[in-house]
Amino acid sequence: MKMKMVMVMLLAAAGCSSTEVSMSPGKNFGQDVEFLQKHADAIVLADPTGQAKVAVVPAYQGRVMTSSADGDKGLSFGWINYELIAAGKPLPHITPYGGEDRFWMGPEGGQFAIFFAKGAKFVFDDWQTPAIIDTEPFKLVSKTAGGALFEKKAKFANYSGTEFDVQIRRSIQVLDRVTAAGALNVTLPDTVRMVAYDSNNALTNAGSKAWDKKTGLLSIWILGMFKPSDKTTVVVPFTSGDEAKLGPKVNDAYFGKVPAERLVVKDNVLFFSGDGKFRSKIGLSPARAKPILGSYDAANGVLTIVQYTKPIGAKDYVNSMWELQDKPFAGDVANSYNDGPAEPGKKPLGPFYEIESSSPAPELKPGDSIQHVHRTFHLVGPADQLDGLAKSLLGVGLKDIQSALPK
Repeated sequence: MKMKMVMVMLLAAAGCSSTEVSMSPGKNFGQDVEFLQKHADAIVLADPTGQAKVAVVPAYQGRVMTSSADGDKGLSFGWINYELIAAGKPLPHITPYGGEDRFWMGPEGGQFAIFFAKGAKFVFDDWQTPAIIDTEPFKLVSKTAGGALFEKKAKFANYSGTEFDVQIRRSIQVLDRVTAAGALNVTLPDTVRMVAYDSNNALTNAGSKAWDKKTGLLSIWILGMFKPSDKTTVVVPFTSGDEAKLGPKVNDAYFGKVPAERLVVKDNVLFFSGDGKFRSKIGLSPARAKPILGSYDAANGVLTIVQYTKPIGAKDYVNSMWELQDKPFAGDVANSYNDGPAEPGKKPLGPFYEIESSSPAPELKPGDSIQHVHRTFHLVGPADQLDGLAKSLLGVGLKDIQSALPK
């Protein structure tokens, strides 16, 4: 079974039938935090102004659930699975709480899969999200006004029977305006409000044996769920060049080829719908991906930018196809997913749209680590100011973004 079937399975895992799950209510940040704190140990981090805020839940693997650029009354950017959290019960196969930045590991499928036990079939009944990245809490080690550090130790095996002893260290840090502007290498106009944060994730070989390509490797995989709108477009700049040398510009076959009205690919940038109405996914290879992508929500005037670490020359990224693979280290670096009904007449899991990034999968000796930083910025302000930022960061302005997809 190939990855194009994965979200069908996620919908089934989310609660027997997709009709039982609804979208996160359109609440402000303060209301979302109030809800989370009734059901989990949610903590709030903030920048020195107190207006840029981030909500994090240690019990949900230290994931960033949502954020705001305008304090408690500001728009809450993350998608939250209200019904599942309120129910208070984990689900079989996966427990999708939501959240803007969650820690996962790959590969999902293949002979080195960590979502399938040894001898399992690559079918939904045998698919299981490891508890370490699904239902087990991370330990809150320390906390400041703007940051939090989490740790987790675990042991598990992959499909081939290789045992992994791992330690995870994950820190969340809210960035002040000066630091955020430096990370983006732009000048932020005073009229643009912003929340920016990063997750700094480290995965260590805590065992006594080296991790080897012949028996399987691990990668860090960060996924962010955001609220969709009819006017949200994901924008992905990429490296241009001959497909004979660099390969396809984009992998758009995860759930079947994406319709032309939902994906427009130019020479060095692509536009992908984030309306939450059609289940589809795209991915970029190491040869094509740049360490930045984003989206523009014209309905709410929000420019979202995601940066991530992409080591120069790295080529080994895990392949998560649900099959025994000829090339287990030929996977994608960056992805975007748009939610939608798995079948006509069914409700979506969210709806939401996702922006994702992955680390390479290196061979690690005992005690060695891999690190992956995933950084999120939400920018809100006058359209002309956001236009200039979009041009600087993504290479295209707001008019081009809004007109890119056929109406």
